[in-house]
Amino acid sequence: MPARTCALCNDARAILKRPKTGQQICKECFFYVFETEVHNTITEARLFNRGDRVAIGASGGKDSTVLAHVMKTLNERYDYGLELFLLSIDEGITGYRDDSLETVKRNQQQYDMPLRILSYEELYGWTMDAIVSQVGKKNNCTFCGVFRRQALDRGAAILNVDHIVTGHNADDIAETVLMNIMRGDIARLGRCTSICTQGEDTIKRSKPFKYAYEKEIVMYAYFKKLDYFSTECIYSPDAYRGHARGFLKDLEAARPSAIIDIIHSGEAFEIKEDVKATQKIQQTCKRCGYMSSNELCKACTLLEGLERGLASAAVTDRARKKFDAEGPTPGNMRQIPRFTLPAHIHPSHSAS
Repeated sequence: MPARTCALCNDARAILKRPKTGQQICKECFFYVFETEVHNTITEARLFNRGDRVAIGASGGKDSTVLAHVMKTLNERYDYGLELFLLSIDEGITGYRDDSLETVKRNQQQYDMPLRILSYEELYGWTMDAIVSQVGKKNNCTFCGVFRRQALDRGAAILNVDHIVTGHNADDIAETVLMNIMRGDIARLGRCTSICTQGEDTIKRSKPFKYAYEKEIVMYAYFKKLDYFSTECIYSPDAYRGHARGFLKDLEAARPSAIIDIIHSGEAFEIKEDVKATQKIQQTCKRCGYMSSNELCKACTLLEGLERGLASAAVTDRARKKFDAEGPTPGNMRQIPRFTLPAHIHPSHSAS
């Protein structure tokens, strides 16, 4: 049987089938359509302005490594005029993050971008290894997610950037829609499909891979022979997200368009005005200055729980009452450094 020719160029031999469309295409056409789709996502959402300083959240994994490569490629091809940086967060996970950061350091040389590494220990006085030793593996992802989110903003402020981009892909976003539906989390459901956010995060943050399938990101990294770290986090197997991921994979196997369909469904959700009125208004954490919907931000609450040996209580919505019942906050408790926005960014309390 003769080899199939590429469905796009009708010339070269097709060597892969796109998971997203089912087209059988050649390697060069795959690179071109993948990059062009990301470019279209960026331009249609008007993510950047010429002269922006942009930090790429870099973990060393496939998503962030491909994002760094594609951002550099598109910035040069289409003359975006961006100044690109790599920003890595060291959670302090022995045998996982220390190894992946070595990949990030190689990426720094390969892509010729400045790199800043900020650690949990530097910010919070705790590593994830130490946190897991206290809380176990049941709620550890809650601590890591909250700490990591704030650490990215703090690292971006240190780099004095305008914008953070992360490697969240279509699969990630579809999983989040499913998770928020299963948890009945109306507030997050209303914003989880946004390609760009500002206000809660204080520094503009976006997802250029919003419509890129995880399988295609893996194929891109493989055929481009990119240098990335492929081991999963040793503390994540029990994460709640895993259930949504397994369900989504089953849906994708039966209907490949399910991933994009779920994202479009999430985009179409509208929250009633009376429900919006019950949601908490964003304010500033009185302890560290970061954005919060309560007097204390979640990171400060979690850190206080760790410091007081009440980490499990800190995860709950009633954490403050439990802390108060134990007595006043210890005077020698470690606290998160005060958060300060880059001078050229004005605080915003509304999503953009």
